[in-house]
Amino acid sequence: MTGDASKFISISLKQDGHVTYGDNNKGKILGKGTRGNENNLLIHDVVYVEGLKHNLLSISQLYDRGYQVTFRTNSCEIRLPNSKDVMLIGKRSNNIYLRDISSSTSIGCLLRKHEESWLWNRRIAHIHMNHLNKLVSNELVHDLPKLKFEKEHVCEACQKG
Repeated sequence: MTGDASKFISISLKQDGHVTYGDNNKGKILGKGTRGNENNLLIHDVVYVEGLKHNLLSISQLYDRGYQVTFRTNSCEIRLPNSKDVMLIGKRSNNIYLRDISSSTSIGCLLRKHEESWLWNRRIAHIHMNHLNKLVSNELVHDLPKLKFEKEHVCEACQKG
């Protein structure tokens, strides 16, 4: 959850209920979308909540997506299933865990490579994966990652198109 709409890459604005905080106060849900930043950290299904002052990450949603989360006395670690590499570390401070970017081995941990392919498909007007590969091989788009774009399925928007 976040209260900062400027960090969303894409957002669907609609008033969709409330969230209840630990102190029983409520926040109005104003939308949902994909959030990202300059470090290429992407998180999907982020809820935009009116007036929320801090960003909150749901551990249960990380578990649902296959991530492994280990809590220790002074830190927590987030990693992909069957992986020994720690992708994100949170340092404990006053009974909350804060994301520690400086010690993370990979800041892009919440985006898998096949998800990145579909992200670029959406960013470039649902272009076909073969055309994305041509853009990469001919270096026609700045900052387009040098990935092998593979079509595993057809996205819903492309199918409707």
